[in-house]
Formats: sequence, C-alpha cells, structure tokens
Amino acid sequence: MRSTENQQTGVLKRRGRPPSFNYDEALEKAMQTFWMYGYEGTSMAALIEAMEMNKPSIYAAFGNKEALFNQALEKYVSGPSAFLKDALKEPTSYLVAKKFLTKAVALLTQQQKPRGCMIVQGALSCGPEAEMMQKKLIAYRANSEALFKERFDLAKANADLPKEVNTSALAKYVATIHQGISVQAFSGASKDALMEIVDIAMQSWPSKVNAE
Repeated sequence: MRSTENQQTGVLKRRGRPPSFNYDEALEKAMQTFWMYGYEGTSMAALIEAMEMNKPSIYAAFGNKEALFNQALEKYVSGPSAFLKDALKEPTSYLVAKKFLTKAVALLTQQQKPRGCMIVQGALSCGPEAEMMQKKLIAYRANSEALFKERFDLAKANADLPKEVNTSALAKYVATIHQGISVQAFSGASKDALMEIVDIAMQSWPSKVNAE
C-alpha cells in the first residue's frame, strides 16, 4: 500500500508545479505565447506546453486564463513596451514621436520576439467570449493616446508646436502609425522598410524646433 501511495505522490509531483518553478520565468513564457497568438488564439494547451505546467498548477499560481492574460499584459507594458514612458520625456514633440516610433520598430521586428505589438494585434478581432479582453486592450491604446495628447499639449504651451495644431489628432496620428507598423511587422516587413515609413511620417511633423 505504501509503495502505491508513494507512486501516486510521485505522479502528482511530476504533473504539478515544476520543482524549479519561477514565477517570473513562467509569466514570461505566458506573455510570449499571448503576444504571438493573442488572447483568443491562445489555448490552455498552448500555455501548458509553453509554461511547462499543468492546468491546475497554472490556475493555482496565476488564476484562470483571463487573470493570467492580465498579468502577462502588465508585464508587457512594464517590460518590452516600457519605451513609451522614456519617449515622453524627450525635450521636443518631434523627438517624442521619433523615439517612440523608432523604438517600436526595433521591438516589433526583433528576431527573438513575436512580431507585432501584443496590445494592437490582440485587439484586432475577437469573438464574443473575448470581448472583455478586447475592450481592455482598446483601453490601453486609448490611454497611450491620452499620454501623447498631454505631452503635445505641453509642447504647444511651450511653443514647440504651432498654436493651431490639434493635439488630439496629432496623438492619434502617432498611434495610427504605430498600429500600422505593428500590422506590417506581423506580416513580415523588415526593420529597414519600417524605418523608412517612420522617416516619411516624421517629415510631415508640424514642428521641428530643436528636432535633432
């Protein structure tokens, strides 16, 4: 009887949380999987394989799929996508936009990372069951636009942008270029090709005061 109990315990250990379980490493693998396939396109089977954990262990450590996605999304925003905050600190509106788009191209075309932006790609098309996640991703994008508008309002107050500039439209312009870059990167566009797009976009910037 004891031998049978030991065998059962051994099976549970092998199927449960790995002995060397590392929360950050497991979450990183989940983030990469969601980044590659989107929320709806990522199955629990894919997460189990990527994280090397069984379903009960994933639920115990991270919660359900929705909770895990939320944690992975936060990791993406504070990690790979954190260059947005750095870009907003640039001294001119021109450099804010240029740094943001340049860093975006670098990230979204990395060979070692999934192509495209996790926030953009994940919100493009979702079924009814993923509608809440889609709305969450759209809210993230809207927040980014709001941060750009706030920064461009400051630039306008400092005479870095002309008084007639519509800062809401300018913020959406930057966001739209970024979203286009994400889709193009996902489709296989090269870094050089996308940087040419950034260069063209920056040529139409309303002000180049202290641009370089």
